[in-house]
Amino acid sequence: MSTETADGQVPWWKEPTKDQWMAWLAGWLGWTLDAFDFTIFLLILVPVSQAFHVPLAAVALVVTLTLWMRLFGAVGAGWLADRVGRKTPLMISIAWFSVCNFIAGFSPTFGFLALFRALLGLGMGGEWPAGAALAMEAWPARSRGLMSGVLQGSWNLGFLAASLVYGALFEHIGWRGMLWVGIVPALAIVYVRFFVKESAVWQENRRLQRAQGREVRMPLARIFRKRGLGNTLNASWWMISSFVVYYSINTLFATHLEKDLGMRPAEIALPIALTSVAGFIASVFWGWAADTIGRRWAMIIPGVLAMAVAPLYLLTDNLGVIAAGFLLQGFFGQALYALNPSYLAERFPTEVRAVGSAFCYHIGAIAGGAVAPVLTVLAVNGHWGFGRAMLAGTVVGCVSFVIALWLGPETKGKALVADLDPLEATP
Repeated sequence: MSTETADGQVPWWKEPTKDQWMAWLAGWLGWTLDAFDFTIFLLILVPVSQAFHVPLAAVALVVTLTLWMRLFGAVGAGWLADRVGRKTPLMISIAWFSVCNFIAGFSPTFGFLALFRALLGLGMGGEWPAGAALAMEAWPARSRGLMSGVLQGSWNLGFLAASLVYGALFEHIGWRGMLWVGIVPALAIVYVRFFVKESAVWQENRRLQRAQGREVRMPLARIFRKRGLGNTLNASWWMISSFVVYYSINTLFATHLEKDLGMRPAEIALPIALTSVAGFIASVFWGWAADTIGRRWAMIIPGVLAMAVAPLYLLTDNLGVIAAGFLLQGFFGQALYALNPSYLAERFPTEVRAVGSAFCYHIGAIAGGAVAPVLTVLAVNGHWGFGRAMLAGTVVGCVSFVIALWLGPETKGKALVADLDPLEATP
């Protein structure tokens, strides 16, 4: 029986080869487990503060340090991924953030905890550029937006897993046990090492660099050349805005429910878990939409709607309304990031793809790192309350996000090829 559709094409899921599916799965697995290890900490800010007798703002600053360290890990891993391949830095990064989270669970002092959660940021930052480049270079252009949405949206699955572990086990294992569970993602290294092949696009690109005597030894410098600088700056602006929105929505939500509304762990976990599921479903939908209406509109539309939804759950103390509003936000604000892997990959040539994506993405993380302490100061010292502080951050971030995308390029349907960029790859 024929597998072709009415227009003569095979179904999109039959187009990729087994090796392409395996490469995409490696990127998906690394990203989902990365999310699990990072978001666990967002759920234990208050108990950590109480355990070490430090202000909540100081614990929120640990989130900032983790995000700031992501830039260094991302640029280093991005450079390595463009020079030696995508697999090696992916495996190193997964091992790094898993071990750091595990060690943090043994912290004798708050400073020790802050150090290893900050170091975790190096591995966390390194995973994304290597994993995203491996997954997106392997995937056919026809459904790359959809699979970008599934990949990036799986951050919500990592957050979901963390919230379920928190709701079910926190009262039994405490905050230290929550961090010890973070060693589990290291098992993914076995899969990447033995079942995933190196990116064929990267391999051919490296062969061409050597054959033509045009080897790119400093890929980070290339993205700041005159021809590509505007693209780099616009992509960085878009990512900064994206991170401000994400961390305004998520970083202090559990703290808001616990401190302002006195909710227990199981009650806190429920809306986060439901919203994480909604965010994943929405990311898949907007990823699919990007293959139809284009990359920019598939992000601009949910960006506008995220602003409209935010007041529904942030300006009320009704727990039912909060849960319903936050669930609705899962379909918009939690899905703004669905196109990050594909849109960034499509904006940079192969020889600088990993490091270019890494830099822009994690410049956003630097801005995102400032969100938690700034909003905490506004909420506590400024007497805004966490709800109004989170609302302000969400609205400002969304407005900036939409403008940056409006001024950016459309890349729908772009082929990711091994050919050297004629201007970027000159000696």
